[in-house]
Amino acid sequence: MSALEAVDARLDRMRGDAPPRNHDARSIAALTTNPGCKRRALLDAAGADKAQIARFLGHPPHFGQSQFAITRGNAFEATVKSDGCAPLYGLLRDKLGLPVPESEYADLEEVGGNVSREVRYARTKQLLKRAVEGEGTLFDHPLLRIEVGGHPVYLEPDVIAFRFEGAFHIIEIKSFPIVDGRANPEQVAAAARQSAVYVLALRLLMTELGYDESLVADRVVLVCPENFTNRPTATLVDVRQQLGVIRRQLQRMQRIDELLDALPEDVTFAMDEGLGESVQRIEARYEPGCRTHCDLSLYCRAEARACGSTDQLGRQIGDQLGGITRVDKALDIARGADPEDEALEEVAGELQEAYRLLAEIAR
Repeated sequence: MSALEAVDARLDRMRGDAPPRNHDARSIAALTTNPGCKRRALLDAAGADKAQIARFLGHPPHFGQSQFAITRGNAFEATVKSDGCAPLYGLLRDKLGLPVPESEYADLEEVGGNVSREVRYARTKQLLKRAVEGEGTLFDHPLLRIEVGGHPVYLEPDVIAFRFEGAFHIIEIKSFPIVDGRANPEQVAAAARQSAVYVLALRLLMTELGYDESLVADRVVLVCPENFTNRPTATLVDVRQQLGVIRRQLQRMQRIDELLDALPEDVTFAMDEGLGESVQRIEARYEPGCRTHCDLSLYCRAEARACGSTDQLGRQIGDQLGGITRVDKALDIARGADPEDEALEEVAGELQEAYRLLAEIAR
């Protein structure tokens, strides 16, 4: 058994009988916002269902898309991709100047009835290699691959477009509206982060094929409904900044095999009475921002509050507190207690000054 197969087998055992959940660009983009959280890294690597685990532990997630939003999004994507992506071709001709003859379409959702990830990835590589050499325009449901913590995971972008000035373009289809040429900045930023993950994965594939990664454009085509109608419109979005951040954060992540080596063999994510203890044996790095992207965040927040960790205050305040990791210790020092560590004297002085000012305001 190879080292990679051994890691996969260990992760499968940790997940128990539950089916694996694949990574997607949203989960990887979220993972890179908190690369120091070993708990999330292992849960995602194992394909564990974090929402189900959170419910089992009594802290169900309070966010996520509504069923209405999911249904609307699926319907809009079906409209854009109808008739072999005919509506999409029109947009690409308008926005990218895609020539009319360049309209070859390939659906990679399955390969001769085979839907395994390995076969679909191999077929994607084969067709994209052929496209570089001159054949192919639109690739629907392609499968890409990227390493997270040294462990390969598969990703499926909405569509890849080819042959505009010799470059591939990722196309991201979203159901939030563009009204009078403008969209919600936060939703656009989130779409840009997700698209950047796809761009990076496609660049890695090009490198694997022996081509230069510059064959993949760093501008993606964002397709959204126009003015609350179901009519699609397209916008080019520059993702160079997001691409650089995600590449750096992925490089900073600790390897999954190293995380597994530090864990006892009996740690599992099986839904039984031992789940809580297993989860607590994996170090988390909670911060308030986790509540916007991690299903387990409310559980981790309760854990941080229960042990008085300064993690509950956020990364910025945690950094300002230096080596003080407990809220009660920070409060004691603020009230005048000896920090018992020369390295904390400057922080202690700032805390005591802040406490003095608060006391004056409270008078």
